Amino acid sequence: MSTTRTLPPLARAALLGVLSGSRSASPLAVLALNQGAEEARGAWQSWPLFRAPLGRAALVAAGAGELVGDKLPMTPSRVAAGPLFGRALAGAVVGLAITDTGRGGLRVSGAVAGALGALAGSWLFYRARKTAVDGTGLPDAVVALAEDALTVSSAFALVRSR
Repeated sequence: MSTTRTLPPLARAALLGVLSGSRSASPLAVLALNQGAEEARGAWQSWPLFRAPLGRAALVAAGAGELVGDKLPMTPSRVAAGPLFGRALAGAVVGLAITDTGRGGLRVSGAVAGALGALAGSWLFYRARKTAVDGTGLPDAVVALAEDALTVSSAFALVRSR
């Protein structure tokens, strides 16, 4: 008999929000890539954005574009007002999606948990990346690639956890 425990939906929403603070489009891209996966059940899979091949492609392209754009020198700080608002919005959407069971209930709470997680995650990942670069002397791009790997793999694990 398995004793595996799953995370409560609001915890998953908050954690996916934190990951949106790292890469705002990555958790949404991970949802798009998991549309139809049995391990990633949820009413969000029937949302038109995730059901449509073009919608899923746009989300994946946005995620990939962000992974590249983050390394460019002209990319604004994630904690500037505009990017911070965008991350909070992305966190709210992913929080809403992951708590949407199709029966009402947690959706608003999930959106709030995702948005708050994204705000916290933006500052957490900002400070962590700055500390890692300053403390190790590694180039920013190397630390950013490690952040990418952590964000994408964690998002996959959270979306597929049940």
